[in-house]
Amino acid sequence: MKHKDTRPITDPIILKKFLKHLREDTSMGERNYAIFQTGKATLLRVSDVLALKKNDVFQSNGRVKKNAYIVDKKTKKPNRLYLTPVRDVLEDYYDWLQEYEKKHPYKKLFSSEWLFPSSRRLGEDIPIRENSFYRICHQTGLKIGVNWIGSHSMRKTGAFMVYQQTNHNTALVMKMLNHSSEAMTLRYLGLEQERREALLDQVNFNLL
Repeated sequence: MKHKDTRPITDPIILKKFLKHLREDTSMGERNYAIFQTGKATLLRVSDVLALKKNDVFQSNGRVKKNAYIVDKKTKKPNRLYLTPVRDVLEDYYDWLQEYEKKHPYKKLFSSEWLFPSSRRLGEDIPIRENSFYRICHQTGLKIGVNWIGSHSMRKTGAFMVYQQTNHNTALVMKMLNHSSEAMTLRYLGLEQERREALLDQVNFNLL
């Protein structure tokens, strides 16, 4: 499966099952769950989610900042992230990292500068790799019977949820995705045809 074939998870039942398995099926489930929820809530590309550092997100006391300021890797545009929607997930994750390092001190996950460190490369302080997280998401999707979930699904899922729950506010979704046009956003969401048909439904072609 190619990364470009990934889709948003639009069915709440499938999303709930996916997140449950993502969180519970491996020893790094809390990290993987926090990655997906962060990407879904901020609409960041997976490369930007995995590039986050702890000091981008957390105050010195381990509580989450209201905003994080980054530069998107792909577009080089500045981006201000609103973190309140994912605050509880990230604060639970911070506490989990502390406990995990107490039990596995040689892995140094809490000591890492990265928000989502790799657990595989002992002695190297690096974030989890994009391909690794893609594989985790895809394999979790297969467990629940769907073959179109990948790491990019988190951004697409978040974008779709914002679009649906803000009465189709394309401008807001465009801003959050850091897109340069609403047309680009509609293409991204796969809604060009839907929007076109809705507009055509309003046209009186005088066919009667």
